[in-house]
Amino acid sequence: MEKRDYYEVLGLKKGASKQEIKSAYRKLAKEFHPDRNKAQDAEAKFKEVQEAYEVLSDDQKKTAYDQYGHAATQGFGGGSPYGYGGGTYDFNDFSGFGDIFEQFFGGGFSGFGGQPRRSDNGSRRGRDIEATLKVDFMDAVFGTEKTIEYSRKTKCKECNGTGAEKGTTPITCPTCNGQGQVRRTQQTFLGNFQTVTTCPECRGEGKIIKDKCTKCSGDGIINENTLFKVKIPQGIPDGVTLRFKDRGSAGLKGGPNGDLFLNIEVKPHDKFERRGDDIYLEIEVSAPVATLGVTTKIPTVHGDKELKIPAGTQPETVLKMTGLGAPKFRGKGNGDQYVKVEVVIPTKLTREQGRLWEELRTTK
Repeated sequence: MEKRDYYEVLGLKKGASKQEIKSAYRKLAKEFHPDRNKAQDAEAKFKEVQEAYEVLSDDQKKTAYDQYGHAATQGFGGGSPYGYGGGTYDFNDFSGFGDIFEQFFGGGFSGFGGQPRRSDNGSRRGRDIEATLKVDFMDAVFGTEKTIEYSRKTKCKECNGTGAEKGTTPITCPTCNGQGQVRRTQQTFLGNFQTVTTCPECRGEGKIIKDKCTKCSGDGIINENTLFKVKIPQGIPDGVTLRFKDRGSAGLKGGPNGDLFLNIEVKPHDKFERRGDDIYLEIEVSAPVATLGVTTKIPTVHGDKELKIPAGTQPETVLKMTGLGAPKFRGKGNGDQYVKVEVVIPTKLTREQGRLWEELRTTK
């Protein structure tokens, strides 16, 4: 199948800036990431987005691509270093592009819930944990602290993470002498061939636990509910993901902890609507008020404030209240509040009201 244009893949026009390319990539990679999107074509789209970004984010490759199209990318090693060029793609190893998944409070990403690779000494980084926290509208505006509870794997205190029963220690595997691998030499008519395989005795760990810890069954980690106090910064938008380093599951065999990725979901308000740092509000006024004008108190996130409604205000007029929006999430000061004025025309009138309206109608 013919490849799509890389700019089209990212939803951009040719000549897009580096920041535009990076922003588009972040959005699409998160949308199609297989740990989040279970659609059948999500993996293919994720690979396609990765390939487009790998070329367009590199100045040399981008220049060549802009001039010669897909034909130019064949000279850069035949494809992406992440494996989308035809090999097996490891969706759990994001070490090559962790900066792309950098969140507002920290960098790095290993895949939500993904199991990172094991290191040479048998240790493994703990799993990342993804959770969602629903925050009230006003708490998101002014910031708050929340205590959340979530389940994660923690180091077994009974064996201190070794997996061995208290008072015992793992022993060096006699089969591989602690190497985790065994070498075998086979004689053939072409000569001697040596193969290296994972040790079947210790399964590559290099050590054997004879007496396993009864609390963790030799795993070195246990499931545990954790209470964690989270500081929600003022002005945080809906949909932001906060990263908390080392708050994920404990690693195996001394490996580092994973991270906690907390998705913030802001609850709607019954009066206010928020768009970025600005607050929007609709109010109703009577026809005489709109005609004659008035100064009245209007609700804002900062409390009731005075707003001047000018004489002759037309229906759906939008009035601006400077500096009375939400505190800025990244920066100083506040946004603004915008008030949409709806003029209410009465459907029923008293006799006196009808007489007055009739006078107005006939007045020249």
